[in-house]
Amino acid sequence: MKHLLHISAAFDQPELVQNLVERLAYRRYDAGYDKEIMPPGCKALETSSTEAFVSGTMGIESLNKLEHYNMPFITCFMFTCIKGKEEPYQLIWSCSLN
Repeated sequence: MKHLLHISAAFDQPELVQNLVERLAYRRYDAGYDKEIMPPGCKALETSSTEAFVSGTMGIESLNKLEHYNMPFITCFMFTCIKGKEEPYQLIWSCSLN
């Protein structure tokens, strides 16, 4: 018999993680991609990725809500940030490496 589950994850201190990742993504040099001439309506972006360990809680709940489990986790994530011409790096994507 199949059981449907609802799985969620919450980072501990997500604002701190975002700030840390955006600072780690910052490069001391500018590769110049954000200055490229682009077709109208398009925008050139610099990208930078970094990996960092993140802690949080994973919740697993059956859809009939009879069972619910919370499990703490610490795992490595890959974060990708983008930066426009006059903008700081901004976190746009992340992926667990587990």
